[in-house]
Amino acid sequence: MGFGHEKLDAYKVSIEYVGWAYRLCERVKGCRNAKDQLLRASQAIPLNIAEGNGKGTEGDRRRFFEIARGSALECGAAQDVLEICGAISSDENKELKKLLDRIVAMLTKLGQRGYCIGSDNSH
Repeated sequence: MGFGHEKLDAYKVSIEYVGWAYRLCERVKGCRNAKDQLLRASQAIPLNIAEGNGKGTEGDRRRFFEIARGSALECGAAQDVLEICGAISSDENKELKKLLDRIVAMLTKLGQRGYCIGSDNSH
């Protein structure tokens, strides 16, 4: 048994990113607003992927994948804020942006195709 979105690489990588964002925010002192924004935006990525994949029409799916893509781009900006404030290093920012770049690329393709993976209905 499983949900369709759990089969998507974009979902899997975005969950990995959420874990990184959570661990980062636990260790960073200060920068409360940037940390809150990063957590919110990072969690919005897999949540919108899951919701979008479950939509019945291509237009609805595309809209949620685009929202998830926007949240990934927002995470990149939040990382820049954390870097400029000295909360993360330039190297850490660059490394994590590679992960975000993968997520954005996958979501761009998903949005273009209106792709959907169905859930397993076996019990």
